[in-house]
Amino acid sequence: MNRCGWVPAGVPEYVEYHDAEWGVPLRDDRALFELLTLEGAQAGLSWLTILRKREGYRRAFDGFDAAKVARYTPKHVERLLADPGIVRNRLKVESTVNNAQRILALDVPLAELLWSFVDGEPKVNAWRALGEIPAETSESKAMSKELKRRGFRFVGPTVCYAFMQAAGLVNDHTTDCFRYSEVSRPRRRRSSARRA
Repeated sequence: MNRCGWVPAGVPEYVEYHDAEWGVPLRDDRALFELLTLEGAQAGLSWLTILRKREGYRRAFDGFDAAKVARYTPKHVERLLADPGIVRNRLKVESTVNNAQRILALDVPLAELLWSFVDGEPKVNAWRALGEIPAETSESKAMSKELKRRGFRFVGPTVCYAFMQAAGLVNDHTTDCFRYSEVSRPRRRRSSARRA
């Protein structure tokens, strides 16, 4: 079974994440907040480190309930900096609290804002090899600029592009990967009474 070249054989966390989650379109605000946080936390570290701490992040940040995280006080931050279940970097922890506050200040749902950078539909690329995939794009630069304008932190263009790949705003599975066609299939429109 062919997978994207970034998935090391024999590392089950990577295989499971790639096969079940990476590139699948996310439109749930809480899940998007989580992924944006994790991509920012990954800066300077391996993604495997973050995958192994993901449950710790969910526990530490109240399941990424933005309304709860936005109310964290300096005392909460100090508690988090002592928590081995997350990356204990003050700037990254404080940015998560800040970003939760920025989410609550948005005039539209987070999903609507983020998906606007790809006109609401996943952009399907056709990369044949890992080396063809860019680290950032015009869309990720635009997303970064707008998020920074709105006061978000740890949202540079490279972080934003990694987020866009992971959250399925773009399909960057290589064309020889078994997930490429699965993720690229157009999905049926659901009733407007249900969230996509």
